[in-house]
Order: sequence, then C-alpha cells, then structure tokens
Amino acid sequence: MAALRCRREIPLRSSRSRNNDRGRGSGFGIRRSEGELAVRLDDLYRTFDHVNSASDPVHIVRRYTAPEDCEVVGFCAAALAFGRVASVLNSIETLLAAMGPHPARFVRSFDPARDRAAIDPVVHRWIRGRDLVALLLILQRMLCEAGSIERFFVAGDDPMAPDIGPALDAFSARALETNLRPAYGRVPKRAGVCFFFPRPSSGSACKRLNLFLRWMVRHDQIDFGTWTLVSPSRLIVPLDTHVIRLGRCLGLTRYSTPNWKMAAEITASLRAINPVDPVRYDFSLCHVGMMNACGYGRAQRDRQCPLRGICRPAAQPRKSATE
Repeated sequence: MAALRCRREIPLRSSRSRNNDRGRGSGFGIRRSEGELAVRLDDLYRTFDHVNSASDPVHIVRRYTAPEDCEVVGFCAAALAFGRVASVLNSIETLLAAMGPHPARFVRSFDPARDRAAIDPVVHRWIRGRDLVALLLILQRMLCEAGSIERFFVAGDDPMAPDIGPALDAFSARALETNLRPAYGRVPKRAGVCFFFPRPSSGSACKRLNLFLRWMVRHDQIDFGTWTLVSPSRLIVPLDTHVIRLGRCLGLTRYSTPNWKMAAEITASLRAINPVDPVRYDFSLCHVGMMNACGYGRAQRDRQCPLRGICRPAAQPRKSATE
C-alpha cells in the first residue's frame, strides 16, 4: 500500500522568508566562553534531574515497568504531547484507561471491531478517536513484525549516520504503509494519524518523535534508557516553543523558523558542550520556559532566569507555530 500523504508539522515559508531565516534576532555573538555555558547548563540540568522536579507526561510513563509497556505508553504519551499540560495529561490518562493495565498486550491483541468503542470517544484537540485507532494499528504492526517499536525503528537506521534524521524519515514512511482501512473505512488523503509520523525531509522538527526517543534512549532520573540499540549522541532536541525561546536567547541557533534545521543546529550547539549526550539539557531548558523564567523578548528580561548573565533576553522573538 502506498504511504499516506501527511500534512507538514511546520508550514513552508516563501523563498524570501527563507533567505532571511538566518541571523535575524539571533543570539549568536554573545560574548562568553563555551566552558561557562557548559557549567551553567550542567548546573541547571542537575537542578531538574529528579522525578519530582516538574509536572510532565514522562512521569505517566514511569508507572510502567515492563519495557514493552514503557515504549508503547511512551509513544502514545509523546504523540499527544501538544497543547496545555493539563489537557495533555488528561488525554493520555483517558487513552491509557481504555487500554487497561497492560498496554502492550492490549495493542498486540487490538481488534478495531471489538475494541474501538473504548477509543472512539477520546479527543485531543484536532485528534479524534479514529486517529488513535489508526495509531494503535500501526503500533500493533510494529510489535508483530519487529517484536518492539525499537527494533522496528532500528530496521531503518544507519548507526553510522551522524544523527537520527534519516532513521526518523524511514520510520515514519514505513509506519504509514500500514493498512488503516479498519480505522477509517475509506482512508483520507491526509488522515489525522499522519500528525504522529512527520518527516525531517519535509522540514518538520519532529518534536514529539524526538521527545519519545529522548525518553527511550537516554537514561537518568527523568529518562528511562529502555532502548539499547540507539546512541544518545545521535539524538536531536525536541523542538517546542520553550526550547526555541531559550535556544535563541542563549545563542544556540541563528534560525528563526521552527523546523528540522533549527532543531539540528540547537543540538549541534549542545553537542559541542556534551558530544556524548547533547539532549540531556532538553528537560531543564524546556521547564525553565514553562515556568516563564526566560525573559527573551519580554519586559522582564533576565530578572527571573537561572541562566542570567549568559543569555541575550533583549532580542525580539518571531511568532511561530511549533506543533
């Protein structure tokens, strides 16, 4: 079956806008040593590296100890991680309640004709129950064909590639080859399930897929390290509005448009500080933004920021959509 055509996560911009994409309002040129930035980011990382540091969907995944449940719940939780935190957490909990105490077992035996009545009422923003039924069919295929989501992912990965961009492209393309007629009947050209499987080659920052990979690949007090076949050094930062704000304020990127190029450039800046585990700073940077402590482009400037002195809060951010 031909792969579904999916809407891009990030809208394309005109060539004129793209030509002006670098340098405008950027934080590059901040005078500070790389060592100073590393010390401050590591201090911030340690502040947030404990399980009670902040409300986050990752803590729902923590309730599951079996690796196969952890990756299934992690994928569903990351897929729904867009919008207000309270709404995100509620939608994840509603879906998991329908899946029961053993989510991987539920997915393996999932029969839309028998089981969709519990899934159809679940709605999260523009995602409808039938889109989640389609997602479960895709996850079912991954588990049945490869044994796990991890092995399905690495089947399209080249471990010599510098990052996981090409692997994400292959992962999403292969996922959307799944027969989704049991979910939709007549499958729409731009089915809602496509939102869960964006592609770097289309320009998408792939925020939620990168978030899922961070949870699965890294290991500390926040992330699980359930996967063993992908190196943390190859991960790309999950690019949400908070990481964009801090990334530009700290001079980690010159891009102004939230897309794969921006995510890769922020990651490259972090990799210069920690080549083994560049994405380790994502959770703390994101939650500084969620606390409204970053004053980039705001009247408060850096008065509340724990990174005060190494950032450039006076720059004006561009408005952008990051979902």
